Amino acid sequence: MRMPRHLLLLLALIGLVPHGAASASADDATALVKRTTERMLATLEARRAEVDRDPSLIFGMIESGVAPHFDFERITQGAVGQSWRAATPAQQRALVDGFKQVLIRTYARSILSYSGEEIRYLPVKPGSRPSTVTVSTEIYAPGSAPIPVDYRMHNSSGAWKVYDVVINNASLVGNYRTSFTNEIRQSGLDGLIAKLGDMNARGHE
Repeated sequence: MRMPRHLLLLLALIGLVPHGAASASADDATALVKRTTERMLATLEARRAEVDRDPSLIFGMIESGVAPHFDFERITQGAVGQSWRAATPAQQRALVDGFKQVLIRTYARSILSYSGEEIRYLPVKPGSRPSTVTVSTEIYAPGSAPIPVDYRMHNSSGAWKVYDVVINNASLVGNYRTSFTNEIRQSGLDGLIAKLGDMNARGHE
């Protein structure tokens, strides 16, 4: 279930997407994304020496600044696929909790690897379903072609939350669905839960 370093870096930017009112204009939403991104990166830069001394501090930053903008249950449900309906409530909670920790650990490494790549913001686009939008950005690194990153978001009780990210036409949810499906086929839902626990215990994605 390992992911390329450049993908990990881009996933870190998921946590920089804010929430807002469904009626906000595209220009307002893009400006809000930009302001939130700059504030998050400025906070990281200001605390860089502190985080370098104690890398575990990054987890608290993610819990407060990143996690509230995710719909982890919807993300997990999408990644588990059809097997989600066969899971008991206890299994569903264990899957969400385990996958959330995997993602947080991934974002922690990614944020710490950010080295000034340019982020360009494109207008918000309506989503494919009611109360959804796509916030489009492009990531520019020296000597590389721009990488498109689309954040799929839905309005949940008046707040925008991320439910998928598409990088170079590759879906975060779809990427994990492939590996999760294989794990479930081999070891069942409890096997996937154990696998997520092992990944978190080892500190690897």
